[in-house]
Amino acid sequence: MREFMGLLTGKIALVTGASKGIGRAIAIKFAQEGAQVAFTYLSSVEKGLALEAELAAYGVRAKGYRSDASDFKAAEELVNAVVADFGTLDILINNAGITRDNLLMRMTEESWDEIMNINLKSCFNTVKAATRVMMKAKSGSIINMTSVVGVKGNAGQANYAASKAGIIGFTKSVALELGSRNIRCNAVAPGFIETEMTEVLDEKTVQGWREAIPMKRGGQPQEIADACVFLGSDMSSYISGQVLHVNGAMYT
Repeated sequence: MREFMGLLTGKIALVTGASKGIGRAIAIKFAQEGAQVAFTYLSSVEKGLALEAELAAYGVRAKGYRSDASDFKAAEELVNAVVADFGTLDILINNAGITRDNLLMRMTEESWDEIMNINLKSCFNTVKAATRVMMKAKSGSIINMTSVVGVKGNAGQANYAASKAGIIGFTKSVALELGSRNIRCNAVAPGFIETEMTEVLDEKTVQGWREAIPMKRGGQPQEIADACVFLGSDMSSYISGQVLHVNGAMYT
């Protein structure tokens, strides 16, 4: 079993969209590394309570909040609640996101707007709310989840790719604005990561995707979480405004 080094001991982190997949893996990894973890979920209260208990088993404080990051007022209330409960906020991870794939000629205005609100506007909402706290503390690490698709595009995902590309531009701009306050802002760009979403796909299709990746496998959620630990910890104290690709060399 891998040993944990306490790289995040004493830090308070907020992870959006942590009920499953990559978000859940990040929350668990952060707890394992000693962080106190606040997280959001939207659908299942039971899953939120179960994750709270799982994180607390690592000897850290953990609390879930049922909150929609794409709602500006709700995001502000969320950050205020986290600060009230935990005292401050050191690390913000914007992980909440969805897909509504379709060819552009068939894409509805609603599916475009929904993707922009949940994937991109949510980053603006939470970062704006957290900035006040981090500026007061003169420190902080913001990690926004983008995608390889946000860099290279993908047919049938014009809305998703645009939202993820927007996150990259937003991340770089925030890094430039807040660097003088010792606040870092970076993005993580996952490639093909095997989660609950890919488990329902045809195995032959998934294997075809794996074969197209130079490392001949999909990534695991824990590997994205490792990248987030690095960017949230003091090991990356002079890294800001960057996009960290975690994709097995599928895009270089």
